[in-house]
Amino acid sequence: MKKPKNAQNTSFDFFPQLDPVDTSSLPDKVEIKLIRYFLDNDMKPGDAIPKELDLAESLEVSRTVIREALLRLRLTGLIESKKKRGAILANPDLLSLLQRTLYPTMMDVHTLRDIFEMRLVMEIGMADLIFYRVKPEDIQELEKIVKHEPKKSKSYIFNIEQEVSFHSKLYEITGNETLKRFQQMLLPVFQYVHNSGILTKEIEVKRYVSHQQLVDLIKKGNPAEFRESMRYHLQNHFQRLFESR
Repeated sequence: MKKPKNAQNTSFDFFPQLDPVDTSSLPDKVEIKLIRYFLDNDMKPGDAIPKELDLAESLEVSRTVIREALLRLRLTGLIESKKKRGAILANPDLLSLLQRTLYPTMMDVHTLRDIFEMRLVMEIGMADLIFYRVKPEDIQELEKIVKHEPKKSKSYIFNIEQEVSFHSKLYEITGNETLKRFQQMLLPVFQYVHNSGILTKEIEVKRYVSHQQLVDLIKKGNPAEFRESMRYHLQNHFQRLFESR
């Protein structure tokens, strides 16, 4: 439809002609360019990164901007500094940024719930690794841990020290270093929740599964049976924390 000659322009007439405004800061843009540079040049961990002055001249920005962009990359674990070598590309640390921001007292109940759900999913999913990699000496150590496990009660309250020892050993058995690190990072969260007093709430236990029963399954059962029992074992703790609140 042809626009009348005397028609006035409206703000809508200009929208198709405008490009989105780039609101990213200069350090943002430099950070992205540096990452693209690493990828385009197929750089590997240990490769040296150009000096600040060379980067500033090449990108036509100040050294202050370069420093801020490099600082961000250091905080994410993507680069590190070495004596006599300067900045080098590091092996990306998947958990470093999370580790720096994991403050249990600053988490709301929804975040804590998400973390405990992640734990539930991870520990159920570890079954195949545990059965594949467990050794006789691992089972002996688990037996020592559960030797003094509290007996079943109407409102079963676990012992925090035994809980940490037992589940830490399961993570160790998997042989997966990232899983082990992640569990160690979450321990302060579990300790915080334990100290909060939430875990003293009485619940109706749907199905009681002890640590000893889990050990017996590792000895004589199979991954599928272990997964189901681990789900019930952790579900009771999850129920005490987050259900009917």
